[in-house]
Amino acid sequence: MDQLAAMRAFTRVVEAGTFTKAADLLDMPNATVTKLVQSLEQHLRVKLLQRTTRRVSVTPEGATYYEKAVRLLAELDDIDSGFQATQNRPRGRLRVDMGSSTATLLVIPALPEFLARYPEIQIDVGISDRHVDLISDNVDCVIRGGELTDLSLVARPIGKSAWVTCASPGYLKERGTPRHPSEIEQSHLVAGYVSTRTSRVVPMRFARGAEEHEIIGTPGIRVNESNGHVAAALAGLGIIQTFWYMARSHVQAGTLVPILDEWRPARYPFYVVYPPNRYVSNRQRVFIDWLADRFGSMLV
Repeated sequence: MDQLAAMRAFTRVVEAGTFTKAADLLDMPNATVTKLVQSLEQHLRVKLLQRTTRRVSVTPEGATYYEKAVRLLAELDDIDSGFQATQNRPRGRLRVDMGSSTATLLVIPALPEFLARYPEIQIDVGISDRHVDLISDNVDCVIRGGELTDLSLVARPIGKSAWVTCASPGYLKERGTPRHPSEIEQSHLVAGYVSTRTSRVVPMRFARGAEEHEIIGTPGIRVNESNGHVAAALAGLGIIQTFWYMARSHVQAGTLVPILDEWRPARYPFYVVYPPNRYVSNRQRVFIDWLADRFGSMLV
């Protein structure tokens, strides 16, 4: 039995919740993962997992073994990474996840600089506006914004984005330009952004001094993806409130017009997030450091 391979297979099954998903993450046949875990149980003479038709649960003995195995595997990775670090050559595959606008407008255009510095790192970028599960989806780190609800994760601040409320010139010519947030509710259409996490429209927020307003408005259209949200405003389907970095090029081109500039809410924070119990590899560390160094300037 390859005990190291068996330990890796076992820990991945625990994290993924099923043998099938663990096999996909390990890029192994399902039967190979099953055989490795069974061999490990026979070697230890203890049952590590309880199997059902839908999911795998961990026995008390399995939970204890998992904690020790994760620490041991992390130490082995640390040894490998330490040798790579001494050669200043971080290498290997890095899996990151982020929202569509963050990926297309900020990170991907800047990646040539990172990859020129670290040519032996391969990056898999997952793009969606939904929140992934870092453990079961086998993601090394994610970029998230706003209030962080999962306090079990490690979150490193990397920057803040200003907001802008805007609409197309055609829309404003037809409907007029609101001078106060309350006018949006009274006589305007809103292209609403629907959160993929809550399935609800995210309200527009306005603040000027001590006065604050939170507005949903009358939806002309609702969109659950950030690039589509901006496209709705460009098409004249209503007023939007979005990040300045998303609207900047359109404002400069004159295809979107900022409104209510004196009513901007507080800047929106972004974080790079990763699991606390997973070893931070050298390739992950340099990527997080690069994000922290570059991201803030990309938001301006």
